[in-house]
Amino acid sequence: MMGPKQEAQGALFYEFSIEDHVPLDHVLRTIDGVIDLSGVRKHLTEFYSSTGRPSIDPELTMRMLLVGYIMGIRSERRLCDEVHLNLATLVLQAGSDRSDP
Repeated sequence: MMGPKQEAQGALFYEFSIEDHVPLDHVLRTIDGVIDLSGVRKHLTEFYSSTGRPSIDPELTMRMLLVGYIMGIRSERRLCDEVHLNLATLVLQAGSDRSDP
């Protein structure tokens, strides 16, 4: 089962904008402006089962693997840790779904 596409959720109690915390010249911002992975879900739909536990969104998976390649991270476990700790990876993960301008 293909995982759901992640939608940005607004702040509940405080205002936080990723745009204010990641420099404009960060490499992941540049990459996010160049790549377009919007068709990945459509092309991979036939490979996912309609039953069972949902998987990670394939577009998000591709973006995470790209982060790992760019940052020289060879371990998937270390990549997951890096994505959780590094705000800049959110810029690339969000792609064109960012609600902030």
